[in-house]
Amino acid sequence: MANSLCEQIADKQEKIAVVGLGYVGLPVAIAFSEVADVIGFDISEKKIAELLEGIDMTGDVGEERIQNTDMLFTSDEKELQNAKFFVIAVPTPIQSGNLPDLKFLQMASQTVGRNMKKGSVVVYESTVYPGVTEEVCILELEKASNLKFGTDFTVGYSPERINPGDQVHRLENIIKIVSGSDEQTLETIANVYEMIIDAGVYRAECIKVAEAAKVIENAQRDINIAFMNELSMLFNQMKIDTQAVLRAAKTKWNFLPFTPGLVGGHCIGIDPYYLTYKAEDCGYHSKILLAGRHINDSMAAYISQQILKMLAQQKVNMNNIRIGILGLTFKEDCPDFRNTKVLDIINELKEYGIDPIVADPMADSYTVKKECDITLVPVEDFKDLHAVVVAVPHEAYRGLELDDFQQMFKIEGAKLLVDVKGIYNKKEFEDQNIRYWSL
Repeated sequence: MANSLCEQIADKQEKIAVVGLGYVGLPVAIAFSEVADVIGFDISEKKIAELLEGIDMTGDVGEERIQNTDMLFTSDEKELQNAKFFVIAVPTPIQSGNLPDLKFLQMASQTVGRNMKKGSVVVYESTVYPGVTEEVCILELEKASNLKFGTDFTVGYSPERINPGDQVHRLENIIKIVSGSDEQTLETIANVYEMIIDAGVYRAECIKVAEAAKVIENAQRDINIAFMNELSMLFNQMKIDTQAVLRAAKTKWNFLPFTPGLVGGHCIGIDPYYLTYKAEDCGYHSKILLAGRHINDSMAAYISQQILKMLAQQKVNMNNIRIGILGLTFKEDCPDFRNTKVLDIINELKEYGIDPIVADPMADSYTVKKECDITLVPVEDFKDLHAVVVAVPHEAYRGLELDDFQQMFKIEGAKLLVDVKGIYNKKEFEDQNIRYWSL
C-alpha cells in the first residue's frame, strides 16, 4: 500500500462508507466489504430492511453475498461519522426539459458533509457532466461540514461502469477509471479501488477528464443505436429485412455490431443530455448528440404505430384489439424498469383505447403496480391475442417456441408477432401464417 489511509482501510482501522445502495452502489459496497469494514448507507428504510433480510433488489449481486456480508446496512446518517473514505453513488436523472437533475447528488454531498471528519476522501461515481464534482459537489461538502477543501478533505471521481444484468463484464473485471483533486488523493483512491478491481485502474489526468470519459461512453452507444434505428425505419420503408442486412454487414471485420432497439434505462437514454446541457452552457450547440436522442426517443411511438398499422391491414376490429407484451424492464435479464421505453409503447397504445396485458419475470410486480399502475400477469395468461410483442428479450423468452406463441393467439383471425430485437426465426413464423415484424 502506498499511503497511510489505504493501509488503515486494509488493516480495518478506518472504514469505507458507500452512500446509495442501488444498482451501482450495492455491488461496490459488497465488493469492498469482502476486503474492508464498510458502512452501506441509503436514505430508503425499505431498501435497508430488504438488505438486512438478505434480499438483492438489483438481481445483480446475489443474495448469498448479501446474506454473508458483515457490512453495516443503515439509514442512520450518524453512522457515517465512523468512516473516512466515502463513495457516493446516487442517481443523476433528468428533469423537465431534459435538464440535469442534481438534487440527489447535492443531498448526498450534504449528508456526507454533515458527518465527515478531517482527512476524509470523498469519491463520486454518479454520472455527471464535466465540472460537477468541482463546481457543485465540493461547495456542498464545504457548506455542510465547515471544513476546507484541499486542507481538511479532498475529492475524486471514479465513474461506474457496471452493466446491469451482464454476467460477463462485472465490477471486478472492468478497468476502473480513477481521478483525484491532487496527486496524493489520486494515489489513495487508486490504491483503495485496486483492492477490489482485478482488471486494474486507469489514472485519469484530472477529475474533468474522468467525468467526460464516462458521459461519452454512453453517448457513443446512444448515437450508434440511433443510426441503427434510423436504418431500420428506412429499410422498413424499402421493404428490406433489417436483420438480414445486419447479418450480411457483420461479415466484415470492422463493422460495428450495433442493433436497433429501444433505448431506456438510467444511463444511455439520459447521460447524453448531461453532455448537451454542458455544451449549451459553453456556447456550443450539439448536432449529432441531440439528433440521436430524438431518434431513440421516438422509437416507442414508431413501434406502436407499426403495430396498429399492421393490425388494420389484417382487418382487425380496432375496438376489440387484444395485445400482449412480453417484457417491461429497460433491458434483458435485468429487473430495473426505470425509464423503460416499453412503458411508452403501452401508453401509446392506451391512447388508442388499447390496454395491453404485460408479463415480465424479472420485474417486481408490487413495485411495477405501485409506480406504473400496471398489473403484471404470468405468460400463461396470454390467450386469445391478436398480437404479441416481445419487447424485452429475457432469457426466459428466448426459449419460447412456435407452439408456445400459437397458444397465445386467437384460433381464427389475425396473428401478429412483433419481435422488437429480432431474436426469433422470421421464416418459421411466416410459414405458419403468423405475420412477423421486427426492427
